[in-house]
Amino acid sequence: MASDWRPGASQDALRQRAALLALIRRFFAERDVLEVDTPALLCATASEPHLDSFVLPGGDAPRFLQTSPEFAMKRLLAAGSGAIYQVCKCFRRGESATRHNPEFTMLEWYRPGFDRRDAVAETTALIEAVLGLSRFRHHSYAELFEQFLGLNPHRASDDELSQLALSKLEIQAQGMARTDWLDLLMSHLVEPKLEGAVFVYDFPRQQAGLSRIAENDQGDAVAQRFELYIDGMEIANGYHELLDPLELQRRADVDNAQRRACGLPEIPLDPHLLAAHQHGLPDCSGVALGFDRLLMLVCGATSIDQVMAFSDRRV
Repeated sequence: MASDWRPGASQDALRQRAALLALIRRFFAERDVLEVDTPALLCATASEPHLDSFVLPGGDAPRFLQTSPEFAMKRLLAAGSGAIYQVCKCFRRGESATRHNPEFTMLEWYRPGFDRRDAVAETTALIEAVLGLSRFRHHSYAELFEQFLGLNPHRASDDELSQLALSKLEIQAQGMARTDWLDLLMSHLVEPKLEGAVFVYDFPRQQAGLSRIAENDQGDAVAQRFELYIDGMEIANGYHELLDPLELQRRADVDNAQRRACGLPEIPLDPHLLAAHQHGLPDCSGVALGFDRLLMLVCGATSIDQVMAFSDRRV
């Protein structure tokens, strides 16, 4: 008989999980945001090289467990859904650690007519309602790099970024791209120093994902996106969403070029997502928030295992 049959979460944590879900539903109902339910099993998946999807063989083509409900929700937006949100299971291979689990719960919402600042304001209101926080700091990505690392991440050369990372971190560096160096510096040398609730915005254009790119006040091309950290833990990631179908295809091509360089299989762009963009996605912002991580803060937990009935290590 297996000795680890018991849940990782206490009964109190399970009750707090249910209460948090109810609070989120009230929050969006009061704002007339429609709850939706989209498939977890899809014909296409995200092409970003750092995401590793679960692939299920069968039928005429493989199916993928969603890494995020983004693609299906954007199809709803293009069809005229208006403001929508979803709380759902997402799946990412190779993510098992104190703050990660291969299967996790995501809160994701989209707001037509919202820009990045509107999305930040609504995220702030949600976190205030859940955690009772009243103080939030706002810093650009460049401000934090200049404060903690002494360089401008938008203007530093690839060599400067790599040399700084190699001088500060014990790592094996092979086949690293610019965005990899930026990720390493951010995750290892900046994030741990972020105390309290901190919104970080104006990310490097290489890390735009599916957000828009625009010039900041200094003339640097930056991604119109933000991340919220609470005591150094990433909680939410928001985009002023990309609308241009040609740029959507171009970014998928860039991702696949990086995947080839890393020896990873290519991921074709989801034809349904492309068709939705061609039809016309409304001007909107979207936010993805880690439900389990937010619950960790509610419960004062130090591991994601403590807020899940059965994490990966118990199944």
